[in-house]
Amino acid sequence: MTIPKFSQVTPSFHGELKRRINEYFKNAGTKYTGNYKLYIKAVVLVIAFAATYTHLVFFTPATWLAITECLILGGLTAAIGFNVMHDGMHGSFSTKKWINKLAGLSLNFLGANNFMWKTKHNIIHHTYTNIAGVDDDIDARPFLRLCEDQKHYKIHKYQHLYFWAAYSLLYLWWIFVTDYKKYFLKRIGPVPLKPMSWSDHLSFWGFKLLHAFLFIGLPIYMVGFKSWLIGFIPFALFAGFVLSIVFQLAHTVEHTHFPQPSVPSNRVDDEWAIHQLKTTANFATRNKFISWWVGGLNFQIEHHLFPKISHVHYPAISKIIKKACKEFGIPYIEYPKMRLAVVSHLSHLKALSKK
Repeated sequence: MTIPKFSQVTPSFHGELKRRINEYFKNAGTKYTGNYKLYIKAVVLVIAFAATYTHLVFFTPATWLAITECLILGGLTAAIGFNVMHDGMHGSFSTKKWINKLAGLSLNFLGANNFMWKTKHNIIHHTYTNIAGVDDDIDARPFLRLCEDQKHYKIHKYQHLYFWAAYSLLYLWWIFVTDYKKYFLKRIGPVPLKPMSWSDHLSFWGFKLLHAFLFIGLPIYMVGFKSWLIGFIPFALFAGFVLSIVFQLAHTVEHTHFPQPSVPSNRVDDEWAIHQLKTTANFATRNKFISWWVGGLNFQIEHHLFPKISHVHYPAISKIIKKACKEFGIPYIEYPKMRLAVVSHLSHLKALSKK
């Protein structure tokens, strides 16, 4: 599939949103990036991760406690990804580039690769959200069918029953399969990767080896293969499920759209900002724990419209965006409770389970 283009509108809705958001930050006298609350949270998460890992590997707790700690480690892995890596990769963690780069490198430490992520997430997903054949984040073939434009397989008849198992495999599939696939194919779907420098290649293989040593080799040496496997599987599956479900609740629910470009112009009917609003949903934005844990990604609308603004500002700017959408008659999709978003996602999967 060739890369589509978006309709150009003057004046644009995105331009009006940017004007209002800029005015808010100017009046508030604050920067777009993170603040002390984010930095404290980052330190807490990293220390908790290091402490849990150290206790598991070097002090060998009882099996029941070890499995519990492995689940906690999986939750911390997702939390560091949401809060530290994600803001860092978008350049919104700090005003200093080297700090953003350091925060983004946490992805490599946890087993994935920031070079692949920049193209897959920052460029493709954030630009061509929910466009089948381009947005790699909605391509879960053959296990799941996430939009009508994807081919239906017999297994999809039961996807609303086994989806949780497929989501749990995300972390393992990501770090052991898809990163390498992208590396050797030099593309993500129809989008080619930009040429990798020698330092990019070194970073890719160096961190993959470091991750294998820290999360496979060293634990097996310290506790044995069987004990490592009993711990690594729940750790990886829980991290994968949390990472998956947060994305799915933000894009693959009943009310989000999956537009396809017009033929033969290969152009999306809406301007980019309205496309983002139609393909993205918020959930549980008043739940402070969820907002804290997932790094504000339950405010997915705000993140997609303004990815270079740190998630610590999403609750404030969401009011501005919601008001503007109401004034211009543009949909603003939001589920007040997480359980309602989950139910909507299940209904979406069930509807797509049929041909």
